[in-house]
Amino acid sequence: MNPRWQTMLKEYAEALIVALILAFFIRSFVVQAFKIPSGSMLQTLQIGDHLLVTKFAYGVKVPFTNIMVIEREGPKHGDVIVFDFPEDPSKDFIKRVIGLPGDVIEIRDKQVFRNGVQLTEPYVQHVDSASSVPRRDNFGPVMVPENKYFVMGDNRDESYDSRFWGFVERNTIAGKALILYWSWASLTDIRWERIGQMVE
Repeated sequence: MNPRWQTMLKEYAEALIVALILAFFIRSFVVQAFKIPSGSMLQTLQIGDHLLVTKFAYGVKVPFTNIMVIEREGPKHGDVIVFDFPEDPSKDFIKRVIGLPGDVIEIRDKQVFRNGVQLTEPYVQHVDSASSVPRRDNFGPVMVPENKYFVMGDNRDESYDSRFWGFVERNTIAGKALILYWSWASLTDIRWERIGQMVE
């Protein structure tokens, strides 16, 4: 082979290897892309929103495991987090943190109470006027165990969350939702105004 071609191939191979290493590092420790597949977080997050999740918000894990090597302060009330779905860890779920370890959570006629105080939740959406559905509209009180979190979707009447399947383990949390980098309902319906919005 021509020495010039050999040199070019070597340079391209080195550049590709460096790019792959950087991509692996960024995805493992810095940010990860996530797509919203359902309406459980409406209106905060729309179906078709694409967002970046900061992986180091709560600590650093060994890649592809739930083993924490550097632990930081855990999620706070109101954080929107991505985590392994407890009933099927191969799936990612995204919900809002309502209860921290030690909190007592109760729901009465759709209203959420934390430690006896009713929450003000401007981000919440209700689509069903009925308030008598067991677990969905009336729940608890329950105390959140150590190293676990109680989470709920903002679209309260259509969210499968801690009311139904329990708590989120601390070490299964992938990260905190950060920013929308893309949003569309279809190829002809791109939501330009949502791109760049912080997730709150």
